[in-house]
Amino acid sequence: MGKLRVLSGAEVCRILSGQGFAEVRRRGSHVLMQKRIESGTTTVPVPDHPVLRTGTLRSIIRQSQLPRGLFEAE
Repeated sequence: MGKLRVLSGAEVCRILSGQGFAEVRRRGSHVLMQKRIESGTTTVPVPDHPVLRTGTLRSIIRQSQLPRGLFEAE
């Protein structure tokens, strides 16, 4: 397991968009990203901050059910 990169909210939204998520709405400093799947919808709130904390990034990874490798440093 590699080390997570330091990412901004915009960079995380870009990664999620590349994996089939779409921006549903933006309210204040948070962006709601959503992806439709067979069993329903996956919704992930992403803070639009210049630097996301490690715990916040781990929560986004867990909620999105994407592989951690997309967010790790090479």
